[in-house]
Amino acid sequence: MPLLFLQNLTPTSTWEYFVVFLIGFGCFLIGWIFSKRSSKRKYEKLLAEQKKKNKEEFINTSYAPSKGVRAVKTRERSGRAVDATDDLGATEGAAIENSPLNFESFGVADASEKDDLKRIKGVGPFIENKLNTIGIYTFDQISKFSSEDMQTVTELISFFPGRIERDDWKGQASVLKKDSDTDFSKRLSSDK
Repeated sequence: MPLLFLQNLTPTSTWEYFVVFLIGFGCFLIGWIFSKRSSKRKYEKLLAEQKKKNKEEFINTSYAPSKGVRAVKTRERSGRAVDATDDLGATEGAAIENSPLNFESFGVADASEKDDLKRIKGVGPFIENKLNTIGIYTFDQISKFSSEDMQTVTELISFFPGRIERDDWKGQASVLKKDSDTDFSKRLSSDK
């Protein structure tokens, strides 16, 4: 008997099929809209909780102005190299005043007193330029380095930790400042 009741409800014309389709599609849209609202509220709530949690774990990222080495302009915007001696001369006094290095312990030098630091094993043109940028120009300065100075120089020039001690820059500089040659500087001289 219940089947007879359902038989009377089945559509028979095209128009009735279209109306049934519209009713079904309308129900689908209503369900879809409510589910979107529900999930949006749920994720907004989770996002608000996460933001609140992040604020509690917030780390202070305000940085104090640098007291160390100032950057030196090496290239123009066009890519053309800048003469480094002009820039170094202008900022040299300021770089020494603001430097974390203890220049009182090993002395101050300038570009006019510059030694060829590449004669020290472990110092190439790039490292020599970095050393000059932080105010180290002579073998005499390097020969007077303390362990704290070596650590500070390593940090300033972004060099391998402990490398200055392993390559014995201090000992080599002591020999080279007396116009003597180390094994490395002899090989370097004979290669030229």
